[in-house]
Amino acid sequence: MTTGTSVTTEPAPLVELDGVSKYYGNIRALEGVSLEVRAGEITCVLGDNGAGKSTLIKIVAGLHRHDAGTFRIEGEEVALANPRDALDRGIATVYQDLAVVPLMPVWRNFFLGSEPTKGKGPLKRLDAGLMRATTREALLRMGIDLRDVDQPIGTLSGGERQCVAIARAVHFGAKVLVLDEPTAALGVKQSGVVLKYVAAARDQGLGVVLITHNPHHAHLVGDRFVLLKRGVMAGSHTKDSVTLDELTRQMAGGSELEDLRHELERPSAT
Repeated sequence: MTTGTSVTTEPAPLVELDGVSKYYGNIRALEGVSLEVRAGEITCVLGDNGAGKSTLIKIVAGLHRHDAGTFRIEGEEVALANPRDALDRGIATVYQDLAVVPLMPVWRNFFLGSEPTKGKGPLKRLDAGLMRATTREALLRMGIDLRDVDQPIGTLSGGERQCVAIARAVHFGAKVLVLDEPTAALGVKQSGVVLKYVAAARDQGLGVVLITHNPHHAHLVGDRFVLLKRGVMAGSHTKDSVTLDELTRQMAGGSELEDLRHELERPSAT
């Protein structure tokens, strides 16, 4: 009698970069960068200014094509033609400078570019009632309780605007959410609020890419960590393989920072 052995195959990552490089003329923006984004996980990409984080975002978001390496979406090799191509494949990007119309109400910004209508012919018009109700429900589903969705989005705090953008991406069916420095210009309290909703998106099954220069924020919510330095990978870790102190040390420059400390030490008085 033979017994069959069932083999469970792990699903392909939602997004996978394998040895990806990008050049602008003779300038190396990225070289040999690899990362995985899996459903229900947050992959944090850390690095200082000029590390290559912005270039990586542009490749994943379909703004720029990579020059070498492999870019896969759910196991299929791709070369995204434009941001619409990325959106159609379930990749939504929320940039640091949010594309909102400050004087428009929250619900109009929530549906900006995807407005539902009612009526036909000359009677066709925006379905404002549906947009208001849907916006309110989508925000509450993420745990975001705004005072009034009719208020101009420009009256919200920076953290609240980021949360609305995250809820919008979830509502419109994103599988992968790319967040460009969502806490960069925020205080401690607002940063905490945003990170809570980043974690909520992960808990709803999305794969999240969190671009940040803050190792404390990254280690708080991240499952995987990729460190970039001058366009190349300086480290790749999972949550259980790196402590916050180690992540902070690598982010701060590691041995370079130690060398600088010795350099700046004052000679002891004799």
